[in-house]
Amino acid sequence: KSIMINQNLKFISFFLILFFSACSTENKKPNVIIIYADDLGFGDVSAYNQGTLNTPNIDRIANNGIKFTNGHSSSATCSPSRYALLTGSYPWRNSKAKISTGASMIIDTNQKTLPKMFKENNYSTGIVGKWHLGLGDGQINYNSKISPGPNEIGFDYSYIMPDTQDRVPTVYIEDGYVKNLDKNDPLYVSFKSNFDNQPTGKKNPEMLTMKWHHGHFNSIINGISRIGFMKGGKRAHWSDIDMADHFLNKAKSYILNNKNKSFFLFYSMQQPHVPRTPHPRFKGKSGMGPRGDVIVEADWCIGELYKTLEDENLLENTLIIISSDNGPVLNDGYFDDAVEKIGNHTPSGIYRGGKYSLFEAGTRVPFISYWKGVIKPKNSDKLISQIDLFNSLSSIIKSEIKTSDSYDLSELLLKGVGKEREELILEASGKTALKYQNWVLIPPYKGKAVSTYTNVELGRSNTFQLYNLKTDPSQKVNLANQKKEKLTELIKIYNKVISN
Repeated sequence: KSIMINQNLKFISFFLILFFSACSTENKKPNVIIIYADDLGFGDVSAYNQGTLNTPNIDRIANNGIKFTNGHSSSATCSPSRYALLTGSYPWRNSKAKISTGASMIIDTNQKTLPKMFKENNYSTGIVGKWHLGLGDGQINYNSKISPGPNEIGFDYSYIMPDTQDRVPTVYIEDGYVKNLDKNDPLYVSFKSNFDNQPTGKKNPEMLTMKWHHGHFNSIINGISRIGFMKGGKRAHWSDIDMADHFLNKAKSYILNNKNKSFFLFYSMQQPHVPRTPHPRFKGKSGMGPRGDVIVEADWCIGELYKTLEDENLLENTLIIISSDNGPVLNDGYFDDAVEKIGNHTPSGIYRGGKYSLFEAGTRVPFISYWKGVIKPKNSDKLISQIDLFNSLSSIIKSEIKTSDSYDLSELLLKGVGKEREELILEASGKTALKYQNWVLIPPYKGKAVSTYTNVELGRSNTFQLYNLKTDPSQKVNLANQKKEKLTELIKIYNKVISN
């Protein structure tokens, strides 16, 4: 009798375990991973059939998910786009949301943010990779706890580079502390003046393994001269050629450490931003020089992250979003054969402009959503912005937290159908333009039409510009003088959005 009771108890215990495990799996909200490339153009992903580079790992995700052909970053430069993505707010509303160089953090710790929204809904939250949103609230002391930073705006875990790969300090920061810093060799950073007896790219070109073209002629680390000056902290210096592997391993570790609960990971890649330093495994693989090679490297990294999710049986409960902070640029400060070896490849696809530009290629970027078994393969030409990820993801995880600039396009993100954005204010170097349905309005702006150094068309003109993207996607014909009524209509819409 006692044996039968024990057996029955074992059976009951077994079924209870199965029941509660099934319930916990069923109630587990989807993991969300945003993979954010840096300066990756619309034509740089081969799934878009615009360029000649091959990106098979991104293609596999794109071709089995929703491939947005009218997806946009908020801005044509790094920091503002990251600000918009993480806050769900237009960056031009914040005077501090400009390209950050050793600046204080441009996200206020009281602001709503994506990681806060996830965290308040019982998610683990992590960022790995490029930050470029400022740190601290004044002069930063890199030899002690750096705050505020990612952890103060909702990330439980952060492993970042402070700004960009071409800026000092060339160190990683983990949860507010410089990684591997030797207290006997403190780190000093300045963006105003050099430290005594420290070599620079301008004065010591013989020390360089990569020659600078413009702007990048200050402190030399690993044979590459950077923007800004630094001294000390040698044990903490990163290895440029190992950076992609380093960030990938940190992202994989984050997934493995948090796989048993719902998590949000912002995997913020450094490729293909300058300086382009592919690992020797990828050198020469693209035939387009370092820029092409680091895109091939980035594609491999995404494939490896995908394999980790697959091996851990996480794909069926993970929403993956892939995009880029702005459009492409070839010569962005170093001589690295990006221009000379471009061949027939078209990083911007059929679109005009690129990074720094108000033209379409400044913000029209790869934009992909994938969730195995939930999202069905589809192409969508509906207008969606990275700003909309805030309210859309909030709805997907059933959060009540929303922002006023973000649209809830969750149905579009998961099904490729439904409501789209009607209007979007684009930003480039503090200047704004309007996308409305198939039209683009660019107000008059003073300044050069083409960047002297990067050779990118900036979209600036002394007169209004009006383009119909339906009939003229490459923005070759300015219709401002021919379509006066449409011009007047769009000016009113532009002024109304800007003034709200």
